[in-house]
Amino acid sequence: MMAHPYRRLRTAKPQLPEVGISEEGNIRSLHLGSATIQSSMNTDHPAELVLSYSRAMMAWLLFADTPPQHITQIGLGGGSFARWIDAYLPDTRQTAVDINPQVIAVARSLFELPFEGERFEIIEADGAEYIKTLRHSTDVILVDGFDGEQIIDALVGEPFFADCRNALSPDGVFVTNWWSGDKRYRQFVERLLNVFEGRVLELPAESHGNMAVMAFQNSPKEQNLANLKKRAEKLAERYDLNFTRMLADLKAANPNNGKHFYL
Repeated sequence: MMAHPYRRLRTAKPQLPEVGISEEGNIRSLHLGSATIQSSMNTDHPAELVLSYSRAMMAWLLFADTPPQHITQIGLGGGSFARWIDAYLPDTRQTAVDINPQVIAVARSLFELPFEGERFEIIEADGAEYIKTLRHSTDVILVDGFDGEQIIDALVGEPFFADCRNALSPDGVFVTNWWSGDKRYRQFVERLLNVFEGRVLELPAESHGNMAVMAFQNSPKEQNLANLKKRAEKLAERYDLNFTRMLADLKAANPNNGKHFYL
């Protein structure tokens, strides 16, 4: 009897990293296959953005003239952004996409996620594939996709950036968390500059070498530094984040003529 030729019907999922949890005082953290902390929650104040890179990733609010209607998160982690958006942008709908079912299960059980319904949904999927389904329908894309060792390759290529640009609304912004010590970091930035036609800002987080990198679908209406400083002071009161420091760090890290950015 002749054996049938072997045929794989479905591509096998790559091995996903094991999810771990650690607790130190009132801080609960999520790990992916290593001691590196991916996400942290203050159990006394769950909406607080504990890690400095997550606070830096909210700097796009400096350039938002109106609150976003919809935010897409690629990488749920421990749900830091989900909790913060639920608390501080209560009218914004949000979708969190994560490829790892174990991450989703742990986040649901141990990280006090918002109620899942019309305003917040979790989708188990490959974020790089999922984003292709959106057409100019999301206002902010937050990407935090590490596998425990390094950034996921599919989330730093020009095709992915182009798909994100296609997913964003006219005034939309793409925000990602990268590691400045990665030898490919400048290459990632160059790709993003290419896809978003130079409208990119880099913001160093307060610690650990993380960089929040923002790319704008179209030039932000407000780029005047004096006006942005006034806006930063108001935002700091509203959102309990140090936008004044963020603006100063953006000014130090990006081209400007002392009066406005070049976007």
